[in-house]
Amino acid sequence: MKVYDPDHIRNVALVGHSGAGKTQLASALLFDTGAVNRLGRVDDGSTVTDFDEEEIARKHTLSAGTAFAEWNKTKINLIDTPGMANFFSDARAALRVADAAIVVVDAVAGAEVLTEKVWTAAQELELPCLVVLNRLDRERASLSRSLESLQEAFGRSVVSIQLPIGEEKAFRGVVDLVAMQAITFSDDGRGTPTVGDVPAELRDATGIAREALIELVAETDDSLMEKFFEAGTLTQEELEAGLRTAAAGRHLFPLVCTSATTNLGIQPLLDAILAYVPSPGQRTLSVVDPTSGEPASYDPGGSTAAALVWKTIADPFAGRITMFRVATGSLRSDSTIENVSTGMAERVGSVTVMQGKTQHGVVEIKAGDLGAVAKLKETRTGDTLASKGTTWRFAPFEFTEPVLSYAIEPKSRADEEKISTALQRLQEEDPTIRYIRDSQTAQLLLSGQGQLHIEVTVAKLKRRFGVEVNLKLPRIPYRETIKVATEAHGRHKKQTGGHGQFGDCKIKVAPLPRGEDFEFVDEIFGGAIPRGFIPAVEKGIREERDRGYLAGYPMVDFQVTLIDGSFHPVDSNEMSFKMAGRLAFRDAMSRARPTLLEPVMHVEIYAPSDFAGDLMGDLNGRRGRIAGMETRGALTSIKAQVPMAEMLTYEQQLTSSTGGRGSYHMAFSHYEEVPTHLQGKVIAEAKAERGEADDEQAG
Repeated sequence: MKVYDPDHIRNVALVGHSGAGKTQLASALLFDTGAVNRLGRVDDGSTVTDFDEEEIARKHTLSAGTAFAEWNKTKINLIDTPGMANFFSDARAALRVADAAIVVVDAVAGAEVLTEKVWTAAQELELPCLVVLNRLDRERASLSRSLESLQEAFGRSVVSIQLPIGEEKAFRGVVDLVAMQAITFSDDGRGTPTVGDVPAELRDATGIAREALIELVAETDDSLMEKFFEAGTLTQEELEAGLRTAAAGRHLFPLVCTSATTNLGIQPLLDAILAYVPSPGQRTLSVVDPTSGEPASYDPGGSTAAALVWKTIADPFAGRITMFRVATGSLRSDSTIENVSTGMAERVGSVTVMQGKTQHGVVEIKAGDLGAVAKLKETRTGDTLASKGTTWRFAPFEFTEPVLSYAIEPKSRADEEKISTALQRLQEEDPTIRYIRDSQTAQLLLSGQGQLHIEVTVAKLKRRFGVEVNLKLPRIPYRETIKVATEAHGRHKKQTGGHGQFGDCKIKVAPLPRGEDFEFVDEIFGGAIPRGFIPAVEKGIREERDRGYLAGYPMVDFQVTLIDGSFHPVDSNEMSFKMAGRLAFRDAMSRARPTLLEPVMHVEIYAPSDFAGDLMGDLNGRRGRIAGMETRGALTSIKAQVPMAEMLTYEQQLTSSTGGRGSYHMAFSHYEEVPTHLQGKVIAEAKAERGEADDEQAG
């Protein structure tokens, strides 16, 4: 395989809302450059970047995939990213190693929810954006309507540098507003371009659009603005150079027109990538000081080898595949490099470049290029690989916290034995999943970005590792507490022939502020209870509070004060006082007005503004309290506090009510009392479930 210098590399991430045609566009780009010999199609599962069985079955990208092509002696690295909110973290990781975002937009839908999310992510990384208005061959496709929605969301700096020739199914080419020429394409699927004059029916529209483009380019630079005012226009050279500079500096975002399914507009897009996407040598990745975490800098032209690990693939046959971008120097096969993040040395075997799932070996990968290596032992996503003595590392990845959890139950004993190892491997590949054994509910919880994310993870468990599980809604981790202070007495007395058992204690219980958990206070004076037995009283109370009183949930936010007691010089022992503590606790709970607490979540919802009223009504019906609402372009952000019990099935409702255009984030906020009219139902269900568990244990 050929090795490329930084000046002859372009790294682009195809990002955008699900259904905009990113994977089909990647397929067309590979076909038109000759990287593949046939045009792969999403519908028949033959695309290069969607090779996972689950992706082929669902006809959606679920994980970022890479491919490469050569155009005019320049290597273009394509990263095809997921367009669904459940898998957005993969798109963010891809943007970290790209030099520009190719924002793919459906020509019927225009700007959508994920369009705004990827745009914001690119803005945070200061990445140039090239907008591709795709699927222009569809019914109701419209450049003017789509451009209006994009400019409403992102400003007038989104500017079309092409006009489509023909509408909907008659779309057959584009007018290049920069070169002032028409390009039409063959309708045989090969997309062969023919360059000619602008059609007569489009000359007026082309003139108006070009003048608007020239004016926008002039506005991005003071010297160009002066020339524009003096001459009333810009020269061809000034326009081309000004547009290139404005695009690289994020002052303008050029828009081009395509139909990836029919392979139209692909070659002009390739030319635009070379013209408006900076080379890797023109920008640096974000780095920090490993000790302080403060921002640092590096020389992109330096000879020291350094690479950022942006993705890990858990392959049951090839082992762990580590995907990286080289920032400085070069990474060579059969070498040793240090993991700056862990301080461990790693032996690098064969370095490769990825064409979908196929690995092509290379001698070395130079600065600016993307590559992969198999079987690194201690390297994970986000780590820095560099020559020993490197004084900086790449800024750490920030992975999205899970928003939804399901309980998983292995189907067999064999599955139970393999599940922990399999989940650990999948977590290396996807750091946004979590799995823990909940100590309160005794369930194994799998957490992710949504129901689809968890379902896909479960499918991978079965297909890759042969582990089958059942999914169940998780138990809500309720808590119990008390509402009033009281005193109580516990006496344990038992005579069995020889030494008996005797323990006696008096306690006071009182509520604590929410979140204070539990406090035990010893106020014994005068030896009413020997010092050696006081920890036993506390232990008995702690054991009982873990078991709960109303429904078997742990009791929190209360204080127990040991105030008095008595003992027997022969019959008293630690067990007796532990039992006395338990009895005192139960006596106290009978009068302290125990109540149930439920977890309340902080929820933030993003959806098109048209749905805001219905969404707030639904949240109110879920016992939610609206905390605020903010309009961001065409989207509305709604903040609310909602009980966890009401959010278990929210994702399905949100998807249904917004047509898949809404997304949400959820994090724990606090505990508060369950309404009285609901407590009886929760208690009855908890007792019934506990009874079933007891029956299973007895059986």
